[in-house]
Amino acid sequence: MTKIGLFYGPQEGNVEKVAKLIASKIDAVDLIRVKEIEANVLREYDSIILGISTLGKHNWSSENLGNDWDQFLPKMNGLDLKGKKVALFGLGDHIAYADFFVDAMGELFEVVKGTGATVIGQVSDEGYEYNESRAFIDGKFIGLPIDEDFEDDLTEGRVDNWLKVILPEMQ
Repeated sequence: MTKIGLFYGPQEGNVEKVAKLIASKIDAVDLIRVKEIEANVLREYDSIILGISTLGKHNWSSENLGNDWDQFLPKMNGLDLKGKKVALFGLGDHIAYADFFVDAMGELFEVVKGTGATVIGQVSDEGYEYNESRAFIDGKFIGLPIDEDFEDDLTEGRVDNWLKVILPEMQ
């Protein structure tokens, strides 16, 4: 059986809410906060799901140097994840941050790409409203964008559709 790890940060709030929703829909998954592990733990999993938030990202680096992902991402540099399947989801606010919608997911993608892992779970931007996103590459989002602030009624359907795509690739 494929060993799946779902890693997310920050804890509490919408990222954790969505991470728990995703985990509840997968038979065998370990749900782990990135704040609580070292990056080499990712190597223990055959398939990986990573969740990150963009809302407030402009504050993380300048005001809160202890942010989960700001501390974790540098540890991923040089990590070898060749042969691993990685799916990404990102939280953002498409109204207040329409010019930066789920940008952190795009930053995470760049780091994951550097590990040699195969990124799966690209999503069409059909049904999304935003101006710009670093997570929109080659005509698709590189993972699942979620807006719990203004589109929380769409979250479960979007998660279900995304899982139909990524889970067969993770088996």
